[in-house]
Amino acid sequence: MAKIPTDAFDYYVGLGPSRSYQAVASKFGVTKRAVTKHAVRDGWQERLAKIEAQARERSDTKIVETLEGMNTRHLKMLQVVQGKALEALRQYALKDAMEAVRALDVALKQERTIRGEPGERSAVSIEQIIKREYERWMAPSSTEESVDHDTAATPS
Repeated sequence: MAKIPTDAFDYYVGLGPSRSYQAVASKFGVTKRAVTKHAVRDGWQERLAKIEAQARERSDTKIVETLEGMNTRHLKMLQVVQGKALEALRQYALKDAMEAVRALDVALKQERTIRGEPGERSAVSIEQIIKREYERWMAPSSTEESVDHDTAATPS
């Protein structure tokens, strides 16, 4: 009978979503029972859970760093746009400066969004969602209405 090699766990992890003890057994020419015993003795499930948790943590960290980097770049660009818009406002008469005003308005709204403050649309949509949910949960259901009608019709 073949012996289970030390890199069997590496192969098991590398199988990804299709991993199974049977696949390891087939690969190394051993029984599934032998692989199961080996896996239990060496704590494969615990090791795998730890590896997956570390991978998720690293992935989450990279995502956060990527988002932070993107937000930083966007904020720098918006600050440049704001600076140019303010400079244009200083140089031109109010009548001629409307493009600068629009650029400044867009840049300020984008900056607020990046910094997590609600914009005009998101503030309205959140208000609408709350109102809709309130009406949904506070409105009497059809069964409650029929119960009310039944009790009202019953003489006391």
